[in-house]
Amino acid sequence: MEKKFDLTDSLEKIPVKIFNSPEEGTRHAAQIIAGLIRQKNKEGKKAVIGLATGSTPKLLYAELVRLHKEEGLSFKNVLTFNLDEYYPMSSESTASYHYFMRKHLFDHIDIDPANCKLPNGNIPKEKVKEHAAQYEKMIADAGGIDLQILGIGQNGHIGFNEPGSPVYSKTRLVSLDSSTRFANRGGFENISEVPRMAITMGISTILESKQILLLAWGESKISGVQKAVEGKSTEEVPASLLQQHDNVTFILDNFAASGLTRFRAPWLTGECEWTPKLIKKAVVDMALELKKPVLSLTNQDYIDFGLSDLLVVKGDAYEVNLEAFYMLRDSITGWPGGKPNAVTPNHPERSLPYPKTVLLFSPHPDDDIISMGGTFMRLHDQGHNVHVAYQTSGNIAVTDEFVTRFLDFATNFEKMFDIDNTKSQNLLEKATDFINQKKHLEKDSQEIRSIKGLIRRCEARATCKYVGLKKDQIHFMNLPFYETGTIEKKPMGQEDVDLTIELIRKLKPHQIFCAGDLADPHGTHKVCLDVVMAALAAIKKDGDEFLKDTYLWLYKGAWQEWNVDEIEMAVPMSPGQVRKKRYGIFIHQSQKDAVPFQGDDQREFWQRAEVRNANTADLYAQLGLTRYAAMEAFVRWDF
Repeated sequence: MEKKFDLTDSLEKIPVKIFNSPEEGTRHAAQIIAGLIRQKNKEGKKAVIGLATGSTPKLLYAELVRLHKEEGLSFKNVLTFNLDEYYPMSSESTASYHYFMRKHLFDHIDIDPANCKLPNGNIPKEKVKEHAAQYEKMIADAGGIDLQILGIGQNGHIGFNEPGSPVYSKTRLVSLDSSTRFANRGGFENISEVPRMAITMGISTILESKQILLLAWGESKISGVQKAVEGKSTEEVPASLLQQHDNVTFILDNFAASGLTRFRAPWLTGECEWTPKLIKKAVVDMALELKKPVLSLTNQDYIDFGLSDLLVVKGDAYEVNLEAFYMLRDSITGWPGGKPNAVTPNHPERSLPYPKTVLLFSPHPDDDIISMGGTFMRLHDQGHNVHVAYQTSGNIAVTDEFVTRFLDFATNFEKMFDIDNTKSQNLLEKATDFINQKKHLEKDSQEIRSIKGLIRRCEARATCKYVGLKKDQIHFMNLPFYETGTIEKKPMGQEDVDLTIELIRKLKPHQIFCAGDLADPHGTHKVCLDVVMAALAAIKKDGDEFLKDTYLWLYKGAWQEWNVDEIEMAVPMSPGQVRKKRYGIFIHQSQKDAVPFQGDDQREFWQRAEVRNANTADLYAQLGLTRYAAMEAFVRWDF
């Protein structure tokens, strides 16, 4: 029997390990670190570990704390060196990496504080060069770094080594790229407050480490990971310089790894199984690349695009074109709840039961209308029993100015109609005093947070009324993980899951819609999706029969959109429906004009949604399907 060679990773220049979730990848990385520490303890030596900051290693530090508290992992003989620190930045600031490390790791383990080394972001600029040289000397005196932990930026940076950083660079003061500042805005109220400089270990310093683990989770890391692993080694992609290291591993989740050729175009890495989904992806990618309608692709196109094996399996381009075209055609529907009294076996949704009970989960109080407003309205108009569950209060995204504006209105309303307004006047004065004296990054008082939450609830109710929903179809969950009063949220907790289980069991929905838009810069969408998934898993484990008839659909829209080959249900909209959706978004006045957390996209959410919806429709038209004004897209998730 002829032996088959596994060529899956043939285009990858750095070893990668891929896990189903960040949690699984984190546990793997933590075990490597724990193994090093224990081995060094046996040898009577210190383990010298280089540490990273940012959102990526938070799970890792939580797992190391768990290993310490539950499995007795000691850090008494561990010496750590952090990659970087903002400049200028006080070590006592809540935005500093000194604070970050204390909060997430150092304060919860038995490490000697003297063994925790970080760059000093608060020294005079004329002494930074000397300080950087001393930092290098401390690393050398420790015998070098045994294991360096890294994250990766969207532009491929490691540490704060931006594109163009020399391979021979050492610890130094650097300027931060705008994309890096946007990516790190999570600890700041707005982008203008993110420092423009930082002190960072250099590329050479990192490459001198004996072992390197680079962790990457989520869709935002796709481009950086792909370029680092499969591209050429170049200073323009600093992480690609890790190809020069002989003991480096990238630990990725499925999302971060999805840009690698083994997933993006597996037919280029050797033999593959030509499933309908893979055929659709290959043909769509080729048609869009060649700017041809699907039905116009030729045998020569397939050969030139590296798809000759598909022709061997299917026989002719004509047959493959038709198969892909029909899959695209059948994903388009104006009946997102299924078309009643119709036999449509290839329709994305079932015709029966009708009407369906629909549960639409909205992470923030406006994601429903922004991301799937057209579908939301159509489900209601077509007679389905639509419920909306607003998972968080969204209070952090309301400006202080909005609070005083609404309190001023309430106070003067009472005065106008001769109502005793003593309490509201006192509340207005108290709130105004708090806001006027509010310190930088200070957490809002409970009263202010409650008012901000009320503003967003009122907007959400108005949107639901605009669509046509009744009071008992609107659910404000106020999941506890969100209610910290700060930009940074708590991890998902059991109470979040229990509240979600309770609502799902109460409604027994035939359809559930959730946000799959995991590029949300503050992670709320990801936690909200995890909560729903955990709830569904618990209900399924308990054997609830209704769940067998439940479809779970994921939407995007506020930050990203699904790729055309991924879309399993595309709901078209007319120009009039696009305008109606826009007016629904406008109801959320607290989020209009000045969006507090809009990321690196300066457009308002209604503008982003319209452009993305129109782009999806344009892509379908380019592929040879009917041209619509706009389309909302969904992927069905098998839970």
